[in-house]
Amino acid sequence: MRLLPKSLLGQVMLVLALGLLVGQAISGVLLYRAAEQRRDEVAINQIALKFISAEERAAERRALREAFRAERQEAQSAELRRERGDPRRFLRFGKGRITNSPSSPVLAGEARVARFEEALRATLAEQGVTPKSIVVTVRRAGDDPALARMPRMQERLGTREWSSRQLIVAGIERDDGEGWDIIRQPLPRRPDGAIRTIIFQTLVTFAVLFALLFLVLRRITRPLAELTTRVSDFSKSPDQAIQLAESGPQDMRRLIAAHNAMEKRIASMLDEKDVMLGAIGHDLKTPLAALRVRIESVTDETQRLRMAQSIEDITRTLDDILELARIGRPGEAAERTDIAALVASVVEEYEDLEQPVELGELARVPLPIRASLLRRAVRNLIDNALRYGKAARVSAAESQGMVAITIEDEGPGIPVQQIEAMLEPFQRGEASRNRQTGGAGLGLTLARAIALQHGGELVLVNRPGGGLRAEIRLPL
Repeated sequence: MRLLPKSLLGQVMLVLALGLLVGQAISGVLLYRAAEQRRDEVAINQIALKFISAEERAAERRALREAFRAERQEAQSAELRRERGDPRRFLRFGKGRITNSPSSPVLAGEARVARFEEALRATLAEQGVTPKSIVVTVRRAGDDPALARMPRMQERLGTREWSSRQLIVAGIERDDGEGWDIIRQPLPRRPDGAIRTIIFQTLVTFAVLFALLFLVLRRITRPLAELTTRVSDFSKSPDQAIQLAESGPQDMRRLIAAHNAMEKRIASMLDEKDVMLGAIGHDLKTPLAALRVRIESVTDETQRLRMAQSIEDITRTLDDILELARIGRPGEAAERTDIAALVASVVEEYEDLEQPVELGELARVPLPIRASLLRRAVRNLIDNALRYGKAARVSAAESQGMVAITIEDEGPGIPVQQIEAMLEPFQRGEASRNRQTGGAGLGLTLARAIALQHGGELVLVNRPGGGLRAEIRLPL
């Protein structure tokens, strides 16, 4: 997918961001559930407190009733009764918002809330109260039939919105057979902005952790990115050895130090190779030049021409070998050159020699190239086309971010299973060593090496109508 980052830093940060986001989301959900649980516990504790308080008041009322009866037996006067007061009035006052019903408060179609029942039973058990049965349900205050007759309860809920409040209705069956004590308790409101606070806390934690991880990972990946860039530059220009500064964690420092040592050794080996190639070229070409002079004394013209041709073949093969060995370290700097002009100039050379080379359509594309090397590659492909196909057609076109220099012939082509092998050194389409028919087998190898040196590739394809199509594809 294009949306996914390609760099190591981007991919690691994406994974960490997703992990942190999921972790913070889970933490936020747990905080929210903890807040909801505390809210439920507050409501259940208030219900249990009301019931226990009512039981304590009932016990007090029973004690007062017994004391009142004893006093009434001693003093029958109405005047004394008025002084003491009627305990039944205290009874009504003491029960407050606790009502008594012969049946369960759960209405038809309502669901019981098991977690509230278990919590209430456990809370009462801690206080030494074990009721016969407990039922708890939650309903809208406006749907409670008894609440309509309780104006004080409505005031507690809020006169404007009391009907939409959630109401916990708990029924506790009495052991003495006097029915059910019913307690109505409003479900506490959630604190204003509680959800926003949790979300804000989650986002702040996520941002802080993300920023810290980004700084740490950037410290690790920045030296790695510099090393990657250096390796890419060194592969293109191995003659320019540069020592990178060792930075980052210890493992990264060791990696950079190892690369610096390797780059230094490679540059030294390339220098030694250039010296060796220069010595080989000098030591071999000097005797060949001397032989070329000596054959002039041969009186037989036919033999002299054959010997001269052999020397020329050896010299050209030696030049190809030396050129192939130097491809990885060219001395020529890349310059911006028009591909159309370069191809046209090469074709013009063959036209001047009256060779059957045809110039096709050319796309004017300026590219930074090493012109002499690319001309060598195009010449090698044209020579192959003339050798095996008797004629060549050269064109250049731009397509899909590439520019392709195409050389087509009408020869026998190359068997598909042999195309890759033909790109290797000293592989020939014709078995003889004659340069006029088989060549030395280095033309395609040199062309491919030059294409690779420019970041491109050499592609060989058999044409549907017969012949071979060779393409040097260079990136724009």
